[in-house]
Amino acid sequence: MDFKKIQQPLHDDSSTLSPVCQQDDKINENGLRPRSLSEYVGQEDLKRGLSLFIKAAKQRNEPLDHCLLHGHPGLGKTTLAHIIARELGVGIRCTSGPVIERPGDLAAILTNLQPGEVLFIDEIHRLSPSVEEILYPAMEDFQLDLIIGQGPSARTIKIDLPRFTMVGATTRAGLLSPPLRDRFGVLLRVDFYTVGQLKEIVTRSASVLGIKIEDEGAKEIARRSRGTPRIANRLLRRVRDYAEVEARGIITRNVADRALRMLEVDEKGLDRMDRQILSIIIERFGGGPVGLDTIAVSVGEESNTIEEVYEPFLVQEGFLHRTPRGRMATDKAYQHLGLKREG
Repeated sequence: MDFKKIQQPLHDDSSTLSPVCQQDDKINENGLRPRSLSEYVGQEDLKRGLSLFIKAAKQRNEPLDHCLLHGHPGLGKTTLAHIIARELGVGIRCTSGPVIERPGDLAAILTNLQPGEVLFIDEIHRLSPSVEEILYPAMEDFQLDLIIGQGPSARTIKIDLPRFTMVGATTRAGLLSPPLRDRFGVLLRVDFYTVGQLKEIVTRSASVLGIKIEDEGAKEIARRSRGTPRIANRLLRRVRDYAEVEARGIITRNVADRALRMLEVDEKGLDRMDRQILSIIIERFGGGPVGLDTIAVSVGEESNTIEEVYEPFLVQEGFLHRTPRGRMATDKAYQHLGLKREG
């Protein structure tokens, strides 16, 4: 099993505002993650339901039903998986869909689980069909169906597994096969965060990292973080660097504004690539509609990176429309770029 593959992102994107986990994030995120539901900021409905399910499972002295966490990158799905294990008082084994290449890889993981333990599979939509087939009886009946031998002498054996909780995380819930999705008893969507929630996250992270920050400075960072905690924490670290060199280490609103402008992150949370995408749609294609592949060629970026990294925020904030005929810039995009719609 090649464990290096777990560190390979879906896209090779190093943008400051990319929600995809980067090397710098891996070094810093573990120390910033909340360790319980009470420390976890935001997602109130999700936390309320999850807390109830965990308490019920503990009262019955049973493992929690299998959970599927889905939502955009950087919103805290991995953090929630670790919190689930801690709230249950059990261990957690972590792996990733691309890492599990063969059914034998999954069988080795499952047979080493302890009773009640949490198995967390990130990017679960990337499991191969042959591996999924092994997972079905494991999740449903806590058994492994294995074939021993080859040809006429081959035989099937069943191996009993300890009862465990599967926690899957995916950014592409629509790519999960229906049989796999139906075996999850708890489906939880992780949504984007409000500015107020991100401000609280930035303030907490600053305290953990020993960064001096004023309320307005934290709010300015939160306002430009695209509703994503991972981006908020990344911007906090970059603004800290600026503050230590240029502003005696204290992050005020003005310091945060100057640092973020230096990073080309504007007041709406758009970076240079966001503005370039909108500008090309407007200036070269009359505002659209224009196809995704055409946009990708025009900006020199992979189409899947545009679709999964840039577009969700542009659509959410009303700068871009997705239509059957292609992408269209909205009036808000024209206003933000200071351009006038022709005709």
